[in-house]
Amino acid sequence: MKRDLELEHADSAERKYAYDFDYVLREYMWRTFAPFLPFGRGARALEMGCYRGEFTVRLAEAFDDLTVLEGAADLVKAARARVPQRVRFVHTTFEDWQPAPGETFDAVFLMHTLEHLDEPVAVLRRILQWLTPSGRLFLVVPNANAASRQIAVRMGLIDHNSAVTAGEREHGHRRTYAFDTLEHDVRCAGLQVLHRAGVMFKPLANFQFDRALAAGIVDRAYLDGCYSLGLSYPDLCASVFLLCGRERS
Repeated sequence: MKRDLELEHADSAERKYAYDFDYVLREYMWRTFAPFLPFGRGARALEMGCYRGEFTVRLAEAFDDLTVLEGAADLVKAARARVPQRVRFVHTTFEDWQPAPGETFDAVFLMHTLEHLDEPVAVLRRILQWLTPSGRLFLVVPNANAASRQIAVRMGLIDHNSAVTAGEREHGHRRTYAFDTLEHDVRCAGLQVLHRAGVMFKPLANFQFDRALAAGIVDRAYLDGCYSLGLSYPDLCASVFLLCGRERS
């Protein structure tokens, strides 16, 4: 069945596509990326999937040369309005896009998107071809083993850690990764894992975090504490991060 990417990011009565916590999490993703971003201003970056441009803004500040691929036309419009005109947007799917001959990138960012793809290994193989010899793929996915998700299993709300719920499927999720399954797909694509980490210990579901944030129960100090704790317990974090590159010969 043909997918409608314009509908998959729409909120439903039961579930938002993006919660306030998702925007908070992106701040901590950037903090996790920071040690690996010593790229010069002439470096070329590719963002694959931009949603409404929250992360695109950060990337446009860090890279003068930024290309963004996005399959939903309304999301292209929303993100384009937030960044300088020098940022190049391409309305296309990852499977269909063809870079110019010889076009490669120093940094590729694929964040909370791989789990949406029908053929993730095939797309990862394409990314391998788009990297410069020293290029890096910044790959982040939601974590099947997040503490909040394991609690949900024990509450009987979901069948198992890696289950795809009805709400997630409605929003285009095809799978739920953990470290082992994500690294398996990366290796199958011919990429090498250069660094692995969790992003932010997650004791609450997204909607619970939103309520706690709105009520002032959770503040910045608590969020910083969750991030710090996640450095010690990556398997219980909200997201899994892999820094990938070409395999060494």
